[in-house]
Amino acid sequence: MMRALLLDRPGPPSSLRVGEAARPVPAIGEVLVRVDAVGLNPVDYQVASGGHADWVYPHIPGLDIAGVVHDAGPEPGPRLPVGTRVAWHQDLRRPGGLADFVTVPAAVLAVVPAEVGMTVAASLPCAGMTAYQAVVRRLRAERGQYALVHGAAGGVGGFAVQLLAAAGATVIATASPPNHAYVRSLGADVVLDYRRADLPAALRAATGQRGFDAVVDTVSPESAAEGLLLLRHAGGLASVAGRPSLDSVPPFGIAPSLHEIALGAAYTHGDARSRADLALMLTELLRLVAEGTLSPLPIENVRLEDAPEALERLARRHVRGKIVVQLEGS
Repeated sequence: MMRALLLDRPGPPSSLRVGEAARPVPAIGEVLVRVDAVGLNPVDYQVASGGHADWVYPHIPGLDIAGVVHDAGPEPGPRLPVGTRVAWHQDLRRPGGLADFVTVPAAVLAVVPAEVGMTVAASLPCAGMTAYQAVVRRLRAERGQYALVHGAAGGVGGFAVQLLAAAGATVIATASPPNHAYVRSLGADVVLDYRRADLPAALRAATGQRGFDAVVDTVSPESAAEGLLLLRHAGGLASVAGRPSLDSVPPFGIAPSLHEIALGAAYTHGDARSRADLALMLTELLRLVAEGTLSPLPIENVRLEDAPEALERLARRHVRGKIVVQLEGS
């Protein structure tokens, strides 16, 4: 048996409890990982509230996991040596990482460099890979562009600001006033209060009325739809928090490109190549952190017992950086 955070039925974070569960056994192509740390994300409380058809209750949540290979699993299949430090974004249909042990297909694992701590590694997958997919893979940000990040103080927003700044773009961001200095420290050139009444005009003015080449929206479909109106001709928008309507943009006008970012869909709708790409993206992010090119976001460490309360705070959408659950004994 092992210690785990358990969800007995769909419900809010307060319904989670610490209890015991059977230690999982790796199948062919899988490894058993002793969990060191788990990064919390909005998807954790969002999916828990409605449940999932593939879950067997009690379900163990937690998708961003870092730990050490404890059992390489049966052959045939990819194998990693026992003791290898790994991190990954878990398939939400499977039991998650808020437990002493978890199983995972070896093909989705990224090896954690010696220069990167396990808490930092656990803070990267969902937010970091979502930002990487938006900025690097889809929008292909480059020097000389104007880029906008809505919700820049959050996990995805914080990584997006850094990646856009590293690409050489001029970064305009929105956040609440207490977070302005923090967002500027990540590399934003201008930070505006997302609640100001004249926000669209102020954002366009920040580009010299040129409009944005790239917009990363982490807020809502409605916010993303407004972001489309701020694009210059042939600009692109990456929506993280829901697909916007294109109705506000006349056809054959600014000709925008829309990129819906759905990281976990690599499991549900992708193929083996899509899942292996998760490991490639996380490996690149870990390399950037190890080299000092990408800075980890501020991390608040909590115990397993404190995870429900931490998820409740996360649901209020004003957490700066990342909350990571540190497993006892790790």
